[in-house]
Amino acid sequence: MFQLARAVTRINRFIGRWASLAVIALFVLLLADVVMRYVVGRPTIWTAELATLIFGGYAIIGGGYLLAERAHVNVDIFYGRFGSKRKALLDILTWPLFMLFVGVLLWQGWVLASDAITAMERSNSIWNPPLWPTKSLIPVAATLLLLQGFIRLWADIRVLMDLPVPEDVFGKSAAAPHTDPQEEHL
Repeated sequence: MFQLARAVTRINRFIGRWASLAVIALFVLLLADVVMRYVVGRPTIWTAELATLIFGGYAIIGGGYLLAERAHVNVDIFYGRFGSKRKALLDILTWPLFMLFVGVLLWQGWVLASDAITAMERSNSIWNPPLWPTKSLIPVAATLLLLQGFIRLWADIRVLMDLPVPEDVFGKSAAAPHTDPQEEHL
């Protein structure tokens, strides 16, 4: 199980790091759009739409990476003050909400992607790029997020049981951001 968890975490980290390079492509595309529109006076028909497609893929595929790095947004007014065990317990208690979200994302993403692939869906713009590759990323990303979610649940359980939570296996755990040497008791 540790090897599987380590592999999923590594895959999510690898994909997240490579997907982060999409920001550079987005910057270049949007800069080119502005230059062509306002400096040259000849707007392009494809840069803004390609930037939208890249951003869609970037936004969806990074979910597993964010979960592995514990980088999703929390309400830190309370959560940030909790010790590692209380954070782990809260994460376990809210895990069914995570499962509901990811389950719907996987189910509806699969429907959306399979319809787009079957129809070889394209944009309705003048440029008319294919949309199915971007939509195909939705169930892939949801699967990676789901797998990382199970790994995160396992890590949170290990935190509650005072077992080691190696970062290379589980990603960052509830214990990672906690710096207080006095462990909090539930």
